[in-house]
Amino acid sequence: QVQLVESGGGSVQAGGSLRLSCAASGITFSSAGMGWFRQAPGKAREFVAAIHWTGRSTYYADSEKGRFTISRNNANNTVYLEMKNLKSEDTAVYCCNGEYLQTPSARGGGPYWGQGTQVTVSS
Repeated sequence: QVQLVESGGGSVQAGGSLRLSCAASGITFSSAGMGWFRQAPGKAREFVAAIHWTGRSTYYADSEKGRFTISRNNANNTVYLEMKNLKSEDTAVYCCNGEYLQTPSARGGGPYWGQGTQVTVSS
């Protein structure tokens, strides 16, 4: 059974930073493209960032470029999202996503989802 467990969310002031983690189990992590999506209240879920299963390529939504960094450690089955210069519009539930031999993208995510972690940015 695949499990993705996010952590690291919280409340920060605008301009602050957070690092989200997603620990994966029950999956051949080194063969899974991983990504982060977020959903704000009353809004549709949106793509944030993704990373190829080899870690060699990363992809970002335009609004996150330069502020967010996605990375992964295939040795401990974890994907990270480093978020800097946070804005109030970044407030959302952030969910980890994975799929085998594909990379999540703005077109949609793979079949494996975590429960999400809340990020709240106050101005």
